[in-house]
Amino acid sequence: MIRRLAHLCLLTNDLGRLVAFYRDALGLPVKFRFQAVDGAVFGAYIAAGDTTFVEFFDQALAAKQWGGGTEALASGNRYQHFCLEVTGLAAFREALLARGVSVGEIRGGLDGSLQAWLADPDGNRIELMEYTHRSAQLAPGNDGVARSER
Repeated sequence: MIRRLAHLCLLTNDLGRLVAFYRDALGLPVKFRFQAVDGAVFGAYIAAGDTTFVEFFDQALAAKQWGGGTEALASGNRYQHFCLEVTGLAAFREALLARGVSVGEIRGGLDGSLQAWLADPDGNRIELMEYTHRSAQLAPGNDGVARSER
């Protein structure tokens, strides 16, 4: 049975910059780092609550560690987005703005939840979501379809 997102893995060409963003700007702790035999840090696991994580690998160092090649990484080309469930979205958004993080306005989603969007330094999209009393995710007897009211 799936309980929640375990982790999402992203490749980067600047591991330090991504770790700093998630740790310092979003306030998520580093759970552990991946270190090669030669001492090079080539990855990091960022804790996002309970047993949910975001995993990053420097693509060149990961290829050196496990083999394989590298590709040109365009802004945000490795996935569509990932979502972090938050509480107190308005206050959290204000805290991010105070730290210099660009975050979109809060709006209602088709599922009845509140959401705001941002991107990390590599252009990967992040959805911040706060469940409400109207959230389809929490509704009993939901038919599994979020419908637009327009």
